[in-house]
Amino acid sequence: MKRIVILGAGESGAGAAVLAKKEGFDVFVSDTSKINDRYKQLLDDHGIAWEEGRHTAGKILNADEVIKSPGIPKEAPMVRQLIGQGTHIISEIEFAGRYTQAKMICITGSNGKTTTTSLIYHIFKSAGYDVGLAGNIGRSLALQVAEDPHAYYVIELSSFQLDNMYDFRANIAILLNITPDHLDRYDYNFQNYVDAKMRIIQNQTKDDSFIYWNDDPVIRKQLEKYDIKAVQCPFSELKEAGSIGYIEEGQYKIEKPTPFNMEQEALSLTGKHNIYNSLAAGIASDISGIKKEVIRKSLSDFPGVEHRLEKVCMVGGVQYVNDSKATNVDACWYALESMKTPVILIIGGKDKGNDYNEIKPLVQQKCAGLVYLGADNSKLHAFFDGMGIPVRDTHSMKDCVQACYEMARPGDTVLLSPCCASFDLFRNMEDRGEQFKHLVRSL
Repeated sequence: MKRIVILGAGESGAGAAVLAKKEGFDVFVSDTSKINDRYKQLLDDHGIAWEEGRHTAGKILNADEVIKSPGIPKEAPMVRQLIGQGTHIISEIEFAGRYTQAKMICITGSNGKTTTTSLIYHIFKSAGYDVGLAGNIGRSLALQVAEDPHAYYVIELSSFQLDNMYDFRANIAILLNITPDHLDRYDYNFQNYVDAKMRIIQNQTKDDSFIYWNDDPVIRKQLEKYDIKAVQCPFSELKEAGSIGYIEEGQYKIEKPTPFNMEQEALSLTGKHNIYNSLAAGIASDISGIKKEVIRKSLSDFPGVEHRLEKVCMVGGVQYVNDSKATNVDACWYALESMKTPVILIIGGKDKGNDYNEIKPLVQQKCAGLVYLGADNSKLHAFFDGMGIPVRDTHSMKDCVQACYEMARPGDTVLLSPCCASFDLFRNMEDRGEQFKHLVRSL
């Protein structure tokens, strides 16, 4: 009996363990942190051995294969040992893909992944398709394959998940954009991060489709390096050579596989970045044979994604907006670009090698104040303080919201769009967004 060890016992790891057990492997799960009670119960219910608070070498290094949580870096001591002895390390998505013949619609990019993935899932569900939501959002793909299989899966893929995927094949691959992000995990080398994103097209055949943003200079440069076998389906903001999806004279248009159009104003998602997300989702749905009237209705009634430009409430004539998912500079750029009123911008957190020059013009143009929110705001002070915009320094969400309340004037927008990861002060970006919403509603 082959032995599989899973490092990390969150949604991904616990799901992989259940599938591995079902497929007859000797399974062991190890997590250096405390395991959530829900996942402990899941593992116990399936008779799967586990440990928490440590990695016991004697129970891990004898694995035939290891499934690693995407949150664990390759520099982790146990991972280094496994790599050193030649143990094959894969992702949960790679493992799950071995045990299903379902159609895989896979979405990656530096920004817009969650919105696009959720929108495609919404369209497929509205069309009555047997579809599961997985990857970075939704339930574990492996757990669904084991206990609740579907004919289609819509999967959000991070660069970390793509790093450990080798034979997995996306029937429809969507690459939204590539801008600097997570450089702390890629030796501060942008090309390493780019290479991870491009792995989404590996193993695609002539029967598959590759949807990508034709205006992205990084993607266009990378395409020259690859022998792409899949049908290419580029989209762009405006009609240009090769693009099959675009906006023209206020019309949202898709040329093929079947021509489709609707009024741009009818799209439920607003802002330039959401034009791209809606085009990618529409093309993927069209390729999958969903009827035009379903696509049109679904693009019109999609409710949006929590923590992504989420309007919280109005307080004293000030609109508070939760964009906690903006964990890189490019995401903040899109948020600022969509703002129509003076902005009090909340920025800060765990810096990932950010270059703030990209948002500097928009900050100068749109921001009436800056509120720094982080354990260490020294880099923000060094970059932004000389711009002549009022700033406040805070180290907790309570102090941050209070500072915003004091700085904002009626007609302003307070925008939480941090550019940074959340792990310095919060459990995750959801925790950051939830704290923001709770405190704003308590004003």
